[in-house]
Amino acid sequence: MTRSTVQLPWGTVSYLHWTPEKPDATTTVVLLHGGGVDSASLSWAEVGPRLAAAGYRVVAPDHPGYGQSPPAPWPSTQERLVAYVGELVDALDLDRYAIGGLSLGGGLTIGHVLDRPERVTGAMLLGSYGLMARLSDGPLSGARQALTWAMLRTGMLAAVTRWSGRNRTVMARIMPALIRNPARRTPELLDEIVAAARAGHGFDAFEQWQRDQVSWNRLGADYRPRLGSFSRPALIIHGGRDTSVPVAAARAAAELIPDARLKVIADAGHWVQRDYPGIAVPVMVDFLDELSAAA
Repeated sequence: MTRSTVQLPWGTVSYLHWTPEKPDATTTVVLLHGGGVDSASLSWAEVGPRLAAAGYRVVAPDHPGYGQSPPAPWPSTQERLVAYVGELVDALDLDRYAIGGLSLGGGLTIGHVLDRPERVTGAMLLGSYGLMARLSDGPLSGARQALTWAMLRTGMLAAVTRWSGRNRTVMARIMPALIRNPARRTPELLDEIVAAARAGHGFDAFEQWQRDQVSWNRLGADYRPRLGSFSRPALIIHGGRDTSVPVAAARAAAELIPDARLKVIADAGHWVQRDYPGIAVPVMVDFLDELSAAA
């Protein structure tokens, strides 16, 4: 694993990359992390080496304001972050690449492929944002949406998020909602999450994004009406016990995307690749191998 930086038109982005042992490997995979306290290291530190071992070059940026990337000079809206992904692949001079993302990163992946599919070979969506009209479904979804919006507008949601992320005891109680497998909720991972929460600007960027996306009655980016024009093969990996994005949303997306395959990991939560990497990563490798064979 190597950390580098790339200069975009408005500033610097830090990214991790893994290079395969095969000197002739030409396929690049771009991996986009989620929101909150997430970063390239937290989401992809286990995935990157395994994809590289399978022969792929892997690039995983810290989004502006997250991890080791400084904040951008613009607000972190969904539209602007989708544009940043395009600026990133241009600056890295990527000719042909697969792209994938977790949660917020999944939503950025969808937006990028819909806007700029030309050089993309395929997409991987893990616990993806952008597949729902509201934060939840069911009879109480409207009330939950309105309450979240009110807490966001008063600053209460940001305060609670920061406090819980920086409190090791509270974070330990939250973790089972993200990672269901107790063996994967290690003290080392918990320490890394809390350290990232205490050190970085990720919460600021995430709050900006939430303010852009969470209105009183709906979410800003609901890509479902456009998924019929999703013009690249898609792999959807979803936790069967994901409480952030219900598995029904992933199943519906798989029906809407013309060339999609769905892998539900029954016992996994929202952080699906962290929860069961032994299942998620081989599925990713098989998908990438299919794309390479087709190319």
